[in-house]
Amino acid sequence: MTKKIAILPGDGIGPEIIEQAKRVLSALPVDIDTETAMVGGAAYDKHGHPLPEKTLELAKNSDAILFGAVGDWKYDSLERDLRPEQAILGLRKHLGLFANFRPAILFPELAHASSLKPDLVAGLDILIMRELTGDIYFGQPRGVRVLDEGPFKGEMQGFDTMHYAESEVRRIAHVAFQAAKKRNKKLCNVDKANVLETSQFWRDIVTEVAKEYPDVELTHMYVDNAAMQLVRAPKEFDVIVTGNLFGDILSDAAAMLTGSIGMLPSASLNASKQGLYEPIHGSAPDIAGKGVANPLAMILSVAMLLRYSLDMSPLADKVESAVSSVLRQGYRTPDLYQEGTIKVSTSEMGDAILKALN
Repeated sequence: MTKKIAILPGDGIGPEIIEQAKRVLSALPVDIDTETAMVGGAAYDKHGHPLPEKTLELAKNSDAILFGAVGDWKYDSLERDLRPEQAILGLRKHLGLFANFRPAILFPELAHASSLKPDLVAGLDILIMRELTGDIYFGQPRGVRVLDEGPFKGEMQGFDTMHYAESEVRRIAHVAFQAAKKRNKKLCNVDKANVLETSQFWRDIVTEVAKEYPDVELTHMYVDNAAMQLVRAPKEFDVIVTGNLFGDILSDAAAMLTGSIGMLPSASLNASKQGLYEPIHGSAPDIAGKGVANPLAMILSVAMLLRYSLDMSPLADKVESAVSSVLRQGYRTPDLYQEGTIKVSTSEMGDAILKALN
């Protein structure tokens, strides 16, 4: 049965890295139909909105979405609901993409590129499970108001609301426990229960769900301590589950342990396994069009798409093996280059991956 993949290149380096991902997909024995649509700043320029209705409909009717990157400094003056970043938030909301898989895996060949000593990160393999559609990012009410009482009466105040419903916590907890069962059966819940009522509620629900997974060891850690432990002893973690805000921060911190943010893919899934797959880095408008962007996170996102939405794990393994092979051969885009390796462009890295696949 033919699977439909929506291709959303976006802004900045998005089109460049998406092009290499498309080449990889075309080289694989998969029965897919792809369709490309505009998103982000590019969509705003042409259609007046970062997530046009046509793009949203394509995404809804696809089995999976390959997403490049959105954003550019030139859009910073727009109203918030018209900025490029609203495209990704809108897709998460409309498709119900609540479970964000963010692996942080260090390829042995890149141990020197990590911000930590090689002995601290050698063999690193962490999976951060971030809840993606709730928390302070989507909470209401939010805005700016004038205070009419209290010590700051008459001043302007910005405010956002952090909250989680019980079902939101339960579903991400189940996904995290199931992921932990397939790995080393260790799950660390990260929150701020010593300060936030929302976090205490979150912790209570995760603890309750844990009773259904007696073979998984559950531990709890405050987010500030978790951030410290990620740079002190990162290999102590296996699977981390946390809310939207904390997950956003911790997963980016974990990215630097792997040598480059250009190496980390991600998957955002809903209850029916429909997923959006994207590298966790941004659009990098300062290097767009220069042919120096690292496409490996985008290509590894293709592997996650094959594994989680198309149930084609052997092909996912093949893509990941090709990436490992290319790194062993010494090929590096500028973000990873050091003396003694082979500096290549975005498209040349794609060439090397295709050769390894074949």
